[in-house]
Amino acid sequence: MVEAVQDARVVVTGAGGGIGAALARRFAAEGARVVVNDLDADKASAVAAEIGGVAVPGDASLIVEEARAALGGAVDVYCANAGVASGGTETAEDAVWDLAWDVNVMAHVRAARALLPHWLERGEGRFVSTVSAAGLLTMIGAAPYSVTKHGAYAFAEWLSLTYRHRGLKVHAVCPQGVRTDMLDATGSAGDLVLVPTAIEPDDVAEALFKGIADDRFLILPHPEVAAFYEARATDPDRWLGGMNRVQRAWESGA
Repeated sequence: MVEAVQDARVVVTGAGGGIGAALARRFAAEGARVVVNDLDADKASAVAAEIGGVAVPGDASLIVEEARAALGGAVDVYCANAGVASGGTETAEDAVWDLAWDVNVMAHVRAARALLPHWLERGEGRFVSTVSAAGLLTMIGAAPYSVTKHGAYAFAEWLSLTYRHRGLKVHAVCPQGVRTDMLDATGSAGDLVLVPTAIEPDDVAEALFKGIADDRFLILPHPEVAAFYEARATDPDRWLGGMNRVQRAWESGA
């Protein structure tokens, strides 16, 4: 058991399936009280019933007050997990870019606006951001997703460096492929880059809880991402050349 989350009041967005459902189940198993959020009310209700939680369906960026009320007046842990996997290049329509930005970045910002006054007043709170390895690296064939996941990571980083001395704990969870509906939607690019090393949603939850126990900001369910991230930072031209080879392999149908 992770003492930091026992009896905690937790919100998990995008928890009707995939990583979010795995997080909700794990928090409940650790003794937390959990609000399950999803745009799909039936899926949210099913997961909530399974774990003894409360379903609060709707737009993830607008449910903080309702979730707080459902938890008896306070939120201790907020998991900004809801996301959208928007593929395409620079030619993707503005609506695709707008949706990716709104869900992958601004939903986190809106949640933080609602949560931080209470957390800073009492001197504690925990914000968990499900980002992606694409937020540290990038993903071929998915410009809107890659760019906005970089934004999500940057916002989590900013929250941590700005408020950690005031009791805010922030965790950025950055997996590569995870066996979910979102992975299925990545098509041939995902088949090439993500599927070979894909893990289960429960593995992501396990990595997060180890990170919480160790009080770590960056959570890497795929440990090899650390080496990729280091290579990107220390020799970006070589790293970009390597990624371009992956791009060309994808284009050739390899």
